[in-house]
Amino acid sequence: MNKQISLSALSDEFAQVKTKKFLDQIDRIVSWDEWAAIIKPHYYKGECGNKPYDLELMLRIHILQNLYNLADKATACEVIDSRAFSDFCGIESSNQVPDGDTIGRFRNILAHNGLEQKIFAQVVTALQKKGLFLKKGTIMDSTFIEAPSSTKNKEKRRDPDAHQAKKGNNWHFGYKAHIGVCRYTQQKR
Repeated sequence: MNKQISLSALSDEFAQVKTKKFLDQIDRIVSWDEWAAIIKPHYYKGECGNKPYDLELMLRIHILQNLYNLADKATACEVIDSRAFSDFCGIESSNQVPDGDTIGRFRNILAHNGLEQKIFAQVVTALQKKGLFLKKGTIMDSTFIEAPSSTKNKEKRRDPDAHQAKKGNNWHFGYKAHIGVCRYTQQKR
């Protein structure tokens, strides 16, 4: 048991190192001051109610949310739980992390004012200048289309194109339908 725990911890450590290196590259590419200047006129001023969170912190959290496709609440949890994420955001305590609702409101400010496109266009331009390209993966999904497994039919046999497969703890007989979705724009070099 101890061997499994230590291997799991080691695997987590490697993932953190990999993530940290990637986030360090993002940190060098992004012009935080320029982004803050674009967003500042639309950002919460704190004239009444709570003091607003630091704009650069919110931007960093927003980047993490988009890079790792996280929900608002999950983003707050990951910034607290992941050492690489908290280092990227400059967080030393969980008290410094905004809650999911605050993260959602910030995301909505960016979307409502068309700011996401502006700031991410700058990242794409910076990456292209360095000879790096952003690529998206393909989402694959497979589902079972059940077929009768009985041989009590006219031909006295099962469908030769159908197969048996296990999903979780359940066995299925039939076909697998695979769907691949890939949305990207091809760029010429």
